[in-house]
Amino acid sequence: MFDSLLFDLMLIGALGVGSQWLAWRFRIPAIVIMSIVGLVVGPLLGILQPSEDFGELFNPIVSIAVAIILFEGSLSLDFREVKGLGKPVTRIVTVGAFIAWLLGSLGAHYVAGLSLPVAFVIGGLFIVTGPTVILPMLRQAKLKPRPAAILKWEGIVVDPFGALLSVFAFEIIVFFSTDNVTGTSLLYFFLASIFAVVLGYALGKVMGYMFENGHVPEFLMSPMMFTTVILCFTVSDEIVHETGLLAVTAMGMTLANMHISSIDDIRHFKENISVLLVSAIFVMLTASITVDTLQQILDWKIISYVIIMLFVVRPLSIWLSTIGTDLSYQERALIGWIAPRGIVALTVAGYFSGVLLETGYEDASLLTPITFALVFSTVCAHGFSIGWLAKKLDLANEGKPGVLIVGGSSFSSGLASVLKELKLPVLITDSSWQRLIPARKAGVPFMKEEILSEQTDYHLDMTPYDYLIAGSELDSYNALVCKTFVPDIGRNNLFQMSLHNRLSGDLETMGNKIGGRLLFNEKATWEYLNNKVDNGYIFRKTNITAQYTFTQYLEEREEESLLLFVLKSSGKLQFFTHKSQPKAEAGDVVVALVPPSKEFKKIKERITDNTN
Repeated sequence: MFDSLLFDLMLIGALGVGSQWLAWRFRIPAIVIMSIVGLVVGPLLGILQPSEDFGELFNPIVSIAVAIILFEGSLSLDFREVKGLGKPVTRIVTVGAFIAWLLGSLGAHYVAGLSLPVAFVIGGLFIVTGPTVILPMLRQAKLKPRPAAILKWEGIVVDPFGALLSVFAFEIIVFFSTDNVTGTSLLYFFLASIFAVVLGYALGKVMGYMFENGHVPEFLMSPMMFTTVILCFTVSDEIVHETGLLAVTAMGMTLANMHISSIDDIRHFKENISVLLVSAIFVMLTASITVDTLQQILDWKIISYVIIMLFVVRPLSIWLSTIGTDLSYQERALIGWIAPRGIVALTVAGYFSGVLLETGYEDASLLTPITFALVFSTVCAHGFSIGWLAKKLDLANEGKPGVLIVGGSSFSSGLASVLKELKLPVLITDSSWQRLIPARKAGVPFMKEEILSEQTDYHLDMTPYDYLIAGSELDSYNALVCKTFVPDIGRNNLFQMSLHNRLSGDLETMGNKIGGRLLFNEKATWEYLNNKVDNGYIFRKTNITAQYTFTQYLEEREEESLLLFVLKSSGKLQFFTHKSQPKAEAGDVVVALVPPSKEFKKIKERITDNTN
């Protein structure tokens, strides 16, 4: 319709980001929607043909995107996290990854019929489960903490190493398969690899030093980092092909372990860029798949290989690597089944496919259809079965939305108690044992942690919690907590206590920008709520029915009562805020903080009824 690169770029961006939004909106794996969209506009309708439209620019665009995606993933490789991993995770990301690589490569050679160099390259890619796929899947399934943590850290730790393993497998096998192998060429290869690591390390150190010591203004940090990643990849790759990926991963790991104060801002920027690039590149790759490639996917060799990867390689690598650990049979069964390959695998596979074809391996043309078949199969099979299987194995939470409360107090403990009675996951965190005394007395889950500390990420599993309430006595701290967790929880699910009107100054007008949604009403400050609880106010649950409507409930409630939230029959929580007054319907539960006089009156009525 529109024969221009501008239209192609617009369409790729719109389809990629639109697919991500639809996936979030309907809780469907994003890769499924992007696969369908890419196939429809590409080989089926012929609207988009990126490999032809972009010409010589296609491979450089994919290469740079892969470099940035791997750099973003390596920013998560903090050695402190690896040291804190338990024995099962350590085994899985070392022994398990090696077994999976070996079995997957041999399967690709003997079942799919690939040559050994191509087989070992693709085997390295297929050890990656990738956080971009596994993390949304875990949040949707709401697994219990231990299996969720194992799957999460496996994806984070193994993600950058899959492509690197493929690089080394490719370089070493190609090197030894040539006729003129010499000691000099072997030495050159290893020196080039060392140079790539040193280059990445040096650039990471330089950038970290400049950022930490104020030599780069805040507004230039992300653009400069973005440019440096491309510089690192390009210089290394121009010296020796395929070592650019090694260089950017070394750079990311160096920055991750310098623990500079601005690393979180850089990581958020890279995450945003990665989401955009992953979406765009995935649509480009799937749209570039030809009808012949789609027909190749239906080949019995490829189907057999996918089945072996699903039902033999993954379960066997997990069971063998976790022998002697404290994992239960149920946990080993679940982890042995869940291994969705994602967008990174297909993106990097598209990159290696072109490199291998240029090197002379004609069977590399099968790399994309095999990868696409495995990615699509695992995402669909694991994405739609993880919740069902976790429930069958008793490894799933109840699935109701959980609440994380930051700040221990009488009110937060009472609120946590009523949420616990409603069978909702709840946890109170505070850095002070003194402020956690009410939670300990109330018998509600609590954790002594500073929520803003980096170490908390290693100890606290956020999977069960869909909502966060910042409930400390400090307005500024509550606002900072909410701002910190916007990327993880979402602005609409972040709440904080009403501001201290006499001390807040301009914080009231800043709330929409830096804080969470203000709870309940303007007078419901930290002091107000805790004074009410200390003076005997009760958290009361009221069932709304067809006979006892919400309107009747509002008319009969005491004027001093404070509406807190509505638990919908669907399981969703709706909190009362300054700007939101939810309505309850039949089947919902309304929770309010009511004066003790009403409770005493009800108790007296029950005693009278029992006496009569």
